[in-house]
Parts: sequence; structure tokens; C-alpha cells
Amino acid sequence: MTQYSDYFGPEGLRVRGTVLVVPGRGETRATYARFGRRLAADAYRVRVIDAPDLDAGDLDGLAARLNDAAEGTAVEDGVVRPLVLVGSDSGAAAIAALLGRAAGGEPDAVVLAGLPGLAPGTSTAGSWDEELDVRTSCPAHRGALTQDPEVRRGSLDEAIPEAVLTAAYDSEATVPALLLVGDADPLADHEALARIAKSLASARLSVVHGAHHDVLNDLQHRSVAAEVVAFLENLRNELRPLITVRSSAW
Repeated sequence: MTQYSDYFGPEGLRVRGTVLVVPGRGETRATYARFGRRLAADAYRVRVIDAPDLDAGDLDGLAARLNDAAEGTAVEDGVVRPLVLVGSDSGAAAIAALLGRAAGGEPDAVVLAGLPGLAPGTSTAGSWDEELDVRTSCPAHRGALTQDPEVRRGSLDEAIPEAVLTAAYDSEATVPALLLVGDADPLADHEALARIAKSLASARLSVVHGAHHDVLNDLQHRSVAAEVVAFLENLRNELRPLITVRSSAW
């Protein structure tokens, strides 16, 4: 059984960077197949790993797995830079908590999607449809979660260790960060996300209108993927925007 799910860019194109994806509570690597294919279509090498078991204190293990996953993503040995870590839900919390730690190499940037709030959010206890309502309104994503036998139902009610969330919100990361949150995400602390975006050295907070907790896979997934690709492209250009809008009709 492979340790990763890989998504490759179009044949003949030079790889523009490496993206490692860390799923959240209850999710599997298959949860990010659509997202992985979309970024790979823009010539990024995408590799999805398994969700961390934070209850078992898996931060050190996650750091080691991320280091291992980065190796071998280039045609030859090594990794194509920039190296960007993308995390959703508990995956986002784990990545944020890891930033600045001595162990392992630091990425060139991070994308934190659906970072849960420090205080307990809306309970999803009840039916599977109620949990899906917290996660997403996208019919395709709801179907993918429902049909995947490895998805752990009820997982959003599993608490993320307080130490991990505290470390995530207290992070003093110096690498560029893109924070993504749906304005309809009941598990997010929107005020705290605004504060963390202002406190980091280089951060962008993008609020997705109408999106729920699974912001990478909700109904707005095309626009969200485009926001991630724009972030990746600006990162390759030393964070200088490649497009400047001088006027707008809307």
C-alpha cells in the first residue's frame, strides 16, 4: 500500500513547485483528488499524505512524514522548490503548530484552510447529513465523502488537542501564509483568524463567500483552487503580484 497519493502535471512541462497536502479529521487522501488534479494541471507536483493522529501526539511523526514525502518528488533526487504545505482542518492546525520548530526543514510557504477555532465550535453530533451540512454544500464533495468507506463519520466532534491549537494560533511563522476560510464555516473563529493574519510576517486571509468548513472542497472549489494557484505563482515571483488591477467593472 502506497504512503502517498501523487498528482503529476502535464507531460513535457517543467514542474513549477511541490505541494504537500495534509487532510483533516475523518478525511482520506481521496478527499483531495479533485484539488490535487486541479493544481497538477498547472504543472505543480502534488502529493497527499494521510491525516495525522493528533491524539497520539503525532506532530513529530508528521514532520518526519512531510520530510519523507517531499523527497523524490523531483524527476531526479530532491524536491522542486518552492515547497508549499497545504493543510485542512486538523491538518492546518498541525502544520501551523509545526512552523518554527527546530525539527525538519521549513517549507517555503503554507496554506491553512478551515483552521478550527480554539473554542469548541458547532457540534455535528447527529445524522451524517448534518455533518455534511457543516462540511460542504457541494453535491460532488458530499457524494465523494459518503461513498468513501474510509471516511470516519462523526470525526468533526473529535477534539483537536488544545496544545496543538494553541501552538497554531501562537505561531510566529516567518514563511508566507495563505489562510482560507468560508464565511459560513461554523467551526472557525473569524476574529482570531483576522488577528493571526495581521500578526504573521507575511500572510493573506481569503474569506470565501458561502463556503463551509471544507473550504478546499466546497461549492466554490474552482475559485479557491485559483486563489491557491495565484498564491503559488506570486510566491515564485518573490510575492510580487503578477497582475495588478487598475480598474474594474464590478
